[in-house]
Amino acid sequence: MARSLVIKVTAGADAPERCNQAFTVAAAALASGVHVSLWLTGESSWFALPGRAKEFALPHAAQLGDLLDAVLAGGRVTLCTQCAARRDITVDDVIEGVRIAGAPTFVEEVLGDGVQALVY
Repeated sequence: MARSLVIKVTAGADAPERCNQAFTVAAAALASGVHVSLWLTGESSWFALPGRAKEFALPHAAQLGDLLDAVLAGGRVTLCTQCAARRDITVDDVIEGVRIAGAPTFVEEVLGDGVQALVY
């Protein structure tokens, strides 16, 4: 059975190291052949918008926009429904490939067989 990884990132520019670690782990797992689902919640919700990840910078770290592009290309990226609503982000605002889904979808993903969930 193939294992998969669900990563919930709650941090954004408010906690740049934690935020970048989540995206780095997601991209590294994909490069290793692991199925990855990245959930953008809390302050990381802003990275669902075009250009926002490219604006993020952290010294000695991979560029967040490149990491997000890698996850979009090989995995799944989801923006939390409630987090989007609190920030007035709609499906028409997000980067192509980002879906908006809520807690029931998250719970379904993390309770799947062979799934490891991480929260940053």
